[in-house]
This record gives sequence, C-alpha cells and structure tokens, in this order.
Amino acid sequence: MGCGKSSVAKLLEQRGYRRLDSDDIVRVDLLCRPEVVAAVRGRFGEGVLEDEGRLHRGRLAARVFADEVERQWLENLVHPLLYAVWRERLAAEPGSKWVFEVPLLFEKALENWFDFIVCVTTTPAQQYARLEARGITREQAEARISKQLPLARKAELSDYVIGNEGAPEFLARQVDLLVGRLEAEGSLRRRSGA
Repeated sequence: MGCGKSSVAKLLEQRGYRRLDSDDIVRVDLLCRPEVVAAVRGRFGEGVLEDEGRLHRGRLAARVFADEVERQWLENLVHPLLYAVWRERLAAEPGSKWVFEVPLLFEKALENWFDFIVCVTTTPAQQYARLEARGITREQAEARISKQLPLARKAELSDYVIGNEGAPEFLARQVDLLVGRLEAEGSLRRRSGA
C-alpha cells in the first residue's frame, strides 16, 4: 500500500501486459453489487451507506480496519467474488500476458495463482507521504498496513523486487529490465505447486 504497485502495473501494461487491478474490481464492481450492499447493510447497518444507498467506502473501511472479526467477515464475502472475476478474465483471454495487482497476495496464500511475483518497495516515509497525498491519514494508513505482512518479508518471498524510491524514469528503467529478464527466461515459468 503506497509503494507503487499500480505504477509498476501500469508500466507493464504499456509494455504489452493485460492489467487487472483487484482493488478497482472490488471498488467499482463488487461493492456495488446489490447482494453485497444488502449483506454489508445487514451486518453494519445504515451508517455505512451514502444517501443514494451505495456503500460509503470510508465509513466501511473505518469499521473493518478497527475490528479484525469484521474485516475477516468482509473479506470472506468479497474475496470469493473477486477470485471468480479473475477466473472469468483469464478464461476470456487465455493467451494474454497478465499482470495482477494483489494487495494481500501472501496474506491470503495466493502465490500459486501466479507464475511469478513482483514486490514493489519504498521507504516508510515515501509510503506514508503517498498515502497522505491520496487523502489517507497516517492513522488510517497505519491501521491498514498493520494488517499486512511486513514489506521486507514480502520482498523475501517474491521472485522479483522493484525499488520505488527514485524518479519515475528510474522506475520505468527497472520495469524495462524486468520485462527483458522475463522474456529472456521464457516469461512464464510455473511456480511449484501451481
């Protein structure tokens, strides 16, 4: 969160990959589905709704990041729907090269879905500055980041690591190096157990 996975995914998209943003699917599709809105309203009440009856993501986030049981409940509701969307998109374009943005990949043991994993890192100061620029307070950011595996551990578990501490041009050069390496390695190597 705030490290630059979307920036890297967009750069990969510019280099011929099909991009799938899991957060965007949840935000634009899943949290708007009537059955999801009804389930969330039934669980949390009218206070998580906007005047128009849509979910107010900020209020919902405040509730679920303050209570582990509630966060797990929401993830158990939404994640199976997300995985179904993944399957649909992959089935629709089976020959495409894909890049998936997955915020909780290791936390949800999703490694075997993918041929390789890229972790994007940055400094804590830059991470919090980016999140604050998006309107997320430091307290909100800390609450969300605390639910994730430490960044250093994610980097250890990943196949490739891209550092996002410098200028955009430096990030683009790293992505170019990654694409070159993937092409040299045959691009798609299956992870064990996949």
